[in-house]
Amino acid sequence: MNQSFFIKTYGCQMNEYDSEKLNELLKFNGYKASKNFEESDIAILNTCHIREKASEKLYSDLGRLSKFKENKAKVGKKMHIIVTGCVAQAEGDEILKRNKSVDYIFGPQNFHKLPKVLNDSKSEKVFNDFLCEDKFSSLLPSTGKEVSKLVTIQEGCDKFCSFCVVPYTRGAEFSRPLEDIYAEVSSLVKKGAREITLLGQNVSAYKSEILKDGKKVKVKLSYLCEVLSKIIGLERIRYLTSHPIDIDELLIDQHKINSKLMPFLHLPIQSGSDRVLKKMNRKHDKKFYLDLIKKIRRKNNSMAFSSDFIVGYPGETDHDFEETLDVIERVKFASSYSFKYSSRPGTPASIDNNYVNEKKADVRLKKIQEVLNNQQKEFNKSFLGKSSNVLFTGKGKKINQFVGRTPHLQPVHVFSNDDLTGQLLKVELSQLTSFSFHGKLSN
Repeated sequence: MNQSFFIKTYGCQMNEYDSEKLNELLKFNGYKASKNFEESDIAILNTCHIREKASEKLYSDLGRLSKFKENKAKVGKKMHIIVTGCVAQAEGDEILKRNKSVDYIFGPQNFHKLPKVLNDSKSEKVFNDFLCEDKFSSLLPSTGKEVSKLVTIQEGCDKFCSFCVVPYTRGAEFSRPLEDIYAEVSSLVKKGAREITLLGQNVSAYKSEILKDGKKVKVKLSYLCEVLSKIIGLERIRYLTSHPIDIDELLIDQHKINSKLMPFLHLPIQSGSDRVLKKMNRKHDKKFYLDLIKKIRRKNNSMAFSSDFIVGYPGETDHDFEETLDVIERVKFASSYSFKYSSRPGTPASIDNNYVNEKKADVRLKKIQEVLNNQQKEFNKSFLGKSSNVLFTGKGKKINQFVGRTPHLQPVHVFSNDDLTGQLLKVELSQLTSFSFHGKLSN
């Protein structure tokens, strides 16, 4: 009987992409997917290391899985426990010390080795080399037929923000060849994809080479978006996550001239204080960020933005926090993510002992989330009574209900007797509940 596996994914969309690829790789090698850990022979935890809670969740899940493994052993059954992803890269030896039930550790650029390792029963337990090229060349074409698909085009980061573990867990920046990405996206579109989200830890730093008139020419994300937009059947292109200093004029121009490139950009700033930005090693200041937003909006006045914010960064003063609130008030974000600073071992910020009082950080987080939520509500309200193009990705929770998204990523629910999945339709947005719209198809 074929061995079964179950993958639990923590964290970002890049982990979702990696889990999908690992799923395809295991199935290709004769393993079968199960519905949960309890029914699986191989338990795989694809981990995230961005915040402390993600690591804590891993160790909690490992404790539970250890019990499953012990119970299976009592009835003569074997279970493998595999940890992959960024925590595996950063804390591989520590995981093995804390939990003796873990069989193998694979960094995010090593999971393609898993089928071979399981088959060979290697004595080696930790696989954490930086092997971007090997990883992507080992991946199989997607078998999924989802309307909206994720495609990793770039991995790793060279920015070394002082709070971030990515350069240590994903390595230096690596960009996939343009031809490989084009082939993958073309294949996905043939299977039914209408929307593609291009992923990278620093996706705006994407760069590749193409042959033009017999010579190698360097190209960036702007050119990739232009090339992909020519694929017939592909309706929408998105990309994330970007670093402000890598958004160049050519990419901004794409947001003006490329109708398939959606007018929504996730552009993290983290803090509005120049002093904190310098401590974070963000390589830009407040003025640069605000000027960039203005420049993009001048080219495309329908552009909306989301961002990431860290409050309670070591040494953050009340004035620093007010500077962050000032950025938020000036930009008017469509949605955003905000977090209380979480120290990650091995980062420069982790040895900065100038901690912000926990209660003060909590108050700041509550304040910033209140402002950001209100901005999101106001942004959404501005669409009520208007029509928007909605790409329907599947069924809703209710009978004959379908869910899709606007160009600005807003969820929309519509009732229809016909299957709307995969269709791009005009919808009148008549009601707003929480952060989701309800509407009806326009005549």
